[in-house]
Formats: sequence, C-alpha cells, structure tokens
Amino acid sequence: MNGIGLYLHIPFCRRKCPYCDFFSAADSSRMEEYTRTLEQRIRAAGESLQRPADTLYFGGGTPSLLGEERLYRLAAAARESFGLSDAEVTVEVNPEKQDIDFERLQKGGFNRLSIGLQSADDRELQLLGRLHDVRAAERCIERAKQAGFENFSLDLMIATPGQTADSLMRSIDFCAAHGAKHISAYLLKIEPHTPYAQIREQLRLPDDDGQAELYELACQRLEAHGYRQYEISNFSLPGYESRHNLKYWHDEEYLGLGPSAHSFLDGRRFYCERSFDAFFQDRTVEDGEGGSPEEFLMLGLRLREGVTNARYRERFHEDIPAVYREAAERFNGTGLLHADGNGIRLTTKGFLVSNSLIAHIIG
Repeated sequence: MNGIGLYLHIPFCRRKCPYCDFFSAADSSRMEEYTRTLEQRIRAAGESLQRPADTLYFGGGTPSLLGEERLYRLAAAARESFGLSDAEVTVEVNPEKQDIDFERLQKGGFNRLSIGLQSADDRELQLLGRLHDVRAAERCIERAKQAGFENFSLDLMIATPGQTADSLMRSIDFCAAHGAKHISAYLLKIEPHTPYAQIREQLRLPDDDGQAELYELACQRLEAHGYRQYEISNFSLPGYESRHNLKYWHDEEYLGLGPSAHSFLDGRRFYCERSFDAFFQDRTVEDGEGGSPEEFLMLGLRLREGVTNARYRERFHEDIPAVYREAAERFNGTGLLHADGNGIRLTTKGFLVSNSLIAHIIG
C-alpha cells in the first residue's frame, strides 16, 4: 500500500507578517495544550486509518517556535502511528532569534528543513515585516549545516515592495552560495483581509508585466545555478524535489491535522476550520469528492513534466481524453505549452497564466 503524506499545522508565530493569510496567532500560552491535543489526534488517526505515511511536514505558522522537545514528541507520535519508514521529515524554520537545537532535531528523525528566508536584502526584509536580517539568516543556515542538515530549502518571494531585478538575482545567488538543495520562489500575492491588502496602493508593486519579467528572470537564474524547475514555484537540485509537496501535485493521498489543514483520503476531501476552537473540538468540514480526471489534470499541469499519457493511464486506465488533448493543442505554437500524443505540459511563460490555461483545457 502506498504511503500517505502527513501534514501537521503549527499555528504559532512571534508576529504575523503583513502579507500572510495562513492561520496563525502570536499566542505562546496555548503551545503545550496544542501539542498534547495534536499528539492525541495523530495517534487516533493512526489507529483509525491503519495506513503508513512516508512524508511528514510541519508547516505553519512557525513550527520551530514549539521548540525541539515538543517537535520531537509530535514526530515520535507520528512515527509510532504511521511508521514513517524511509520518510522525508520536514520542519519549517524562520531565521529570526534561534534558540532551537538543530542537533536534537536531527537525532529526533528530522531530515529536511524549510527556512523562511524570503529575501537576502535587508531593506526588502524590513518592508516584508520580517523579524530577521540577512546576517541572522546566514547564522541559521550555518547552524543547521553544522548540525548535519544537508537537505534544506530556502523560501524566496518575487515581486515584493522595493525589489529590483538586481536584488532578486543577489537573493538567488545567496541561496546557491549557501548550499540550498531546494528553493521555493513565490510571486507575492496580496490576500484579502491582510494588512498588505489595506495599503496595496502604497506598496508600489510591479504591474503584471513587471511581475512576469521578474519571474522569468528568477527561473533563468535558478536554472543557471543548476536548480531544475519541477513545479510552478519550486526548484531543486537533482534528487532534492520535495516528496511531500509532490503528493499534492500528483493528486495522491494525505492527511492534514490542525486548524486550516486539508486532507484527501479515500476519495473525499475535508478540512479543519480556521480556528483553535474548531481544532480542540475536532470539527471538520466535508469538501466534496476528490481524485477526478479534471482534478488530476489541474494539479498535474502545475508540474514541469505536466501530465503524461503514461501517468494518466496508470491512474485512469486510458489515455488523456481527446477533448482535453485537443483543447490544449490549440495553444501549441504560442510558447505557453506543448501538447502532443505523449501528454501536456506548460512552459515557464505558461505557468504565469496557468489558471487561465488550465480552465481552457479542462473546460
């Protein structure tokens, strides 16, 4: 039986960033209660599902704020309940004040870090409301490497306030110089109900053409450093793709625990509401069926490999239906995608308008 992915949402931050719409709170008083409850949920889910997991991802929020002792407890509960044989075990870390013991994390079975760098320019970090500077990020990376973390990812944001083509290139060069095996490079999106949404006009963000130019420059620079783009916003050295995130794009099964965490199991999608009360009361919301051909195509077309006939046939026991293939073939020659008898895949330019393209293809 294939292993599922296990996602644990850790909703604590020192301070909420002005662009962030993830569920989190600057309230450390509930950390122990939250950890105990999450341990119970992990064990209950393991007993109920009787399924192995081969990836474990601690997201947030800032999971490292829990401290290595609580993280160790949660990882141990997951290992006891889901096996985690040869698993990729990732925890997100922010580079601000670091009092976490990276060596203890290593010994506790964590083998991958995702570090929230966002930029290697101090002025840009200030405008993003980040609590660290570039020197703090360097210290964090060095401490992690000294503890034995060879596999780590760095987050970068593209088209942020004050960013230029030169500063973006320097941030990418910083990541490569410090040995990142994986880089997540995201275009800034202004989410409703965030502080950034309230002052959008004052942010002086690049227009659509400016965003596209920065994105394409980032892709080119990352490729020049040897990072292969394997998904719209993710790049890695060969063999260092995020196994957990690939479960989402391959439309594979996963269980999410914690407020706002989503799950896809046994053909159904469900999630926990965005509140501590919903989590502590174990309230979940049904979100419909999952795993349809349209969903499989929508998710798979986010990948550089796209959706091949072979992978579609493995899932649905037939080739990609002609109605989808022919809809995609209309865009051949535009530089946005390639579609033929082997499958459909978007180009870098196509990724910039992926939502529109995918809507045209799957109707």
